[in-house]
Amino acid sequence: MKVLVVGSGGREHAICYCVAKSEKADKIYCAPGNAGISALAECVPIGAMEFDKLVAFAKEQQIDLVIVGMDDPLVGGLVDELEAAGIRTFGPRKNAAILEGSKAFSKDLMKKYNIPTAAYENFTDPDKALAYLETAKFPIVLKADGLALGKGVLICQNLEEAKEGVKTIMLDKKFGTAGNEMVIEEFMTGREVSVLSFVDGNTIKTMTSAQDHKRAGDGDTGLNTGGMGTFSPSPFYTKEVEAFCEKYIYQATVDAMKAEGRPFKGVIFFGLMLTEDGPKVLEYNARFGDPEAQVVLPRMKNDIIEVMEACIDGTLDQVDLQFEDNAAVCVVLASEGYPVSYEKGIPISGLEEFDRHEGYYCFHAGTKFDGDQLVTNGGRVLGVTAKGKDLKEARANAYAATEWVQFANKYMRHDIGKAIDEA
Repeated sequence: MKVLVVGSGGREHAICYCVAKSEKADKIYCAPGNAGISALAECVPIGAMEFDKLVAFAKEQQIDLVIVGMDDPLVGGLVDELEAAGIRTFGPRKNAAILEGSKAFSKDLMKKYNIPTAAYENFTDPDKALAYLETAKFPIVLKADGLALGKGVLICQNLEEAKEGVKTIMLDKKFGTAGNEMVIEEFMTGREVSVLSFVDGNTIKTMTSAQDHKRAGDGDTGLNTGGMGTFSPSPFYTKEVEAFCEKYIYQATVDAMKAEGRPFKGVIFFGLMLTEDGPKVLEYNARFGDPEAQVVLPRMKNDIIEVMEACIDGTLDQVDLQFEDNAAVCVVLASEGYPVSYEKGIPISGLEEFDRHEGYYCFHAGTKFDGDQLVTNGGRVLGVTAKGKDLKEARANAYAATEWVQFANKYMRHDIGKAIDEA
């Protein structure tokens, strides 16, 4: 079959890697793709938000399955347009992708259906938000309602910071229209865990757990980023935690979306906080996480196309979702200065080493070819992933592999997965 993957980052590279392993895939396209993806798929110069062009291309090439990897096209309704053209597509429709597209919607959904989450209030008027903060308990969390590349969340330690945060989000519109509405919620403490899941509208099958590192600097310092590295599984995601989440969070979310007339088919990413009062939902995403996908997907035993087709067809209950009994760690190699400002077009070398070692992967996020030379083309450049029999071995392997890769302004955190030493 012919498969089209929509997106251009490390997540889409990981998806293409799994699709390429499937016996069902004869031909893979990726729009727009990147330099690394081009080794697995034919990259097509169509942007992820160019819906008309994507639909036309899928029809012309008689694509059998489209996999939408990115949040913007999902929230924008690309799945609806492809399905309207008769093209089988994996991903939630627009009315379900709102689970990620609007934090206010998702918080209201959780409140209505008693899904554990932090206490909160929604605001469209900055003056009312400021008045609310005058009596709030600190620290407190401000969230831009819409999509903000994982960066629209501000943790404020005091009233002064919170007032500045309201200005940043709602008045200065630093995150664009994502800041037209804002959620103010209580600050929760505990371990963060990410759990990805496949959903077919009725049935949910969770994948192996993971944990992301959002801050730019070692020791969780610096600005929030799209993710500086991950590990899987999380040693803090115990059988007890899993049982609680299965009972009160996972199926409850799928049932809630169905009850709202927004049946969800695709991937739900559960961002969880393991608090003293039990697990609570920090956030939902309507797609694979990035870089969570880079540690979860290489450990999946199933044929990804078979699982995705089961989600589309409503037969996920017949799938036995399985993962390897090992671990994986991903260290993101970024450009110095990310996430603020950084240089692009810097030559990259050393990637041939990954072909010589089994269990090592280099997922491209921000790369391109300048002639025959591979160069940097973004803030997050590469996701260096390695497996191991356990987390400590996987971590050692991943950091060893980062030394194979060279580019002039290479930057990374040195403590990805350090929390496993405390488990």
